[in-house]
Amino acid sequence: MTAQVPAETRVGHIHLKVTDLNRSIAFYSDVLGFALTQRYGDQAAFLSAGGYHHHIGLNTWHTRGAGPAPKRAAGLYHVAFLFPDRASLGAALARVLDHGTPLDGAADHGVSEAVYIRDPDDNGIELYRDRPEADWPRDAQGQLVMVNDPLDVAALLAEGR
Repeated sequence: MTAQVPAETRVGHIHLKVTDLNRSIAFYSDVLGFALTQRYGDQAAFLSAGGYHHHIGLNTWHTRGAGPAPKRAAGLYHVAFLFPDRASLGAALARVLDHGTPLDGAADHGVSEAVYIRDPDDNGIELYRDRPEADWPRDAQGQLVMVNDPLDVAALLAEGR
């Protein structure tokens, strides 16, 4: 039998290597809306939502002034931030666009709606909201059938403004 973690297990936080700490703090706080909870000089910082100790760690310990990681190398594809509802996802999208951050993509996955962007160090970010589980698409046998359909970005944006 394959080992299984408890169903209540969640991803607690991400910790990213960045090249410019101040630029990354500005992006994750001003653009995405996370609050700075702690800073270690010019080397590391922690940000969160809702007063949690940290959802995001940023550091320049090995990467200060370096370029982004090569596209054809193993590593993080993207981090995904789950929003509680469509309106809050739309508001996040509005902030992203208002700050001039371009969309890298957008998709309706049936189970969720997602927009994709990149941070200043070219790390992939997914901003998404889940649909209620009862609305997830399933085949005749009840198996989950995720899709990659176009997302109505304008409608999502309108809901967030």
